[in-house]
Amino acid sequence: MKKQRMKAVALSTAISAGALFAGAAQADQLDAIFETSQSKLALAQASQKRIDKLQDDTDSLLNQFKTVSKQIEDLRVYNAQLDKQLANQRTVLNDLDESINNVTVIERRIQPLIMRMLDGLEQFIELDVPIYLDERRDRVAKIRANMERADITVSEKFRQVLEAYDIEAEYGRKLFVYTDTLSVGGQDLQVNILGVGRVALMYQTLDTKYSGAWDQSQRAWVELDSGEYRAAILKAIKIARKQATQDMIQLPILAPEAAQ
Repeated sequence: MKKQRMKAVALSTAISAGALFAGAAQADQLDAIFETSQSKLALAQASQKRIDKLQDDTDSLLNQFKTVSKQIEDLRVYNAQLDKQLANQRTVLNDLDESINNVTVIERRIQPLIMRMLDGLEQFIELDVPIYLDERRDRVAKIRANMERADITVSEKFRQVLEAYDIEAEYGRKLFVYTDTLSVGGQDLQVNILGVGRVALMYQTLDTKYSGAWDQSQRAWVELDSGEYRAAILKAIKIARKQATQDMIQLPILAPEAAQ
């Protein structure tokens, strides 16, 4: 009986020891499984980080690609616009070249024209009634001197000649008076020269004692009857100087001659 109890205890002890060894073995296996799981999780996390980084890099590259594509498209539009502008500029340059060539031809033609106009103006002044004679001669002389200057453009020379023509035309459209010196009665006297356009040109001494008129047919000054025209000429002089109101005046006007 006693032996049987000892066997039972021994058996129970053996079973307990076996269970203990079995439990220890299972714990080691669990630790190994846990470590393997942790390692796989770390690998998975690292892989996910690489994937996220690749995704971020891909998104960045995609955005860069879109930006560069938009810039390329903008450059294409800009280049197309520049091509149109360059084409227009080439057309303008061609027109300018043609204009420059035409200007050269015009300058060669206009220079002789200016000289002919100046010669005609000078001849006209000498044949015209002696209005501001010295001033007009000086003006033509200055313009003629400018014709040889290289620092004055052809257009400016032409403008000066046209301006002189305008001044000449203005003399025939206004009532004017100025002071000059004439030989009257064998002596040089200061006189007021009165012009009614180019219709009549008269003089009167400053003391109103002598009066006269220009006779274009004789190309000379002719003395007038002071008693008949003295007051009329004096009044006209005052009107020309705006010292009197405009009024009807009887002045000596020579009848026009028939053209030959």
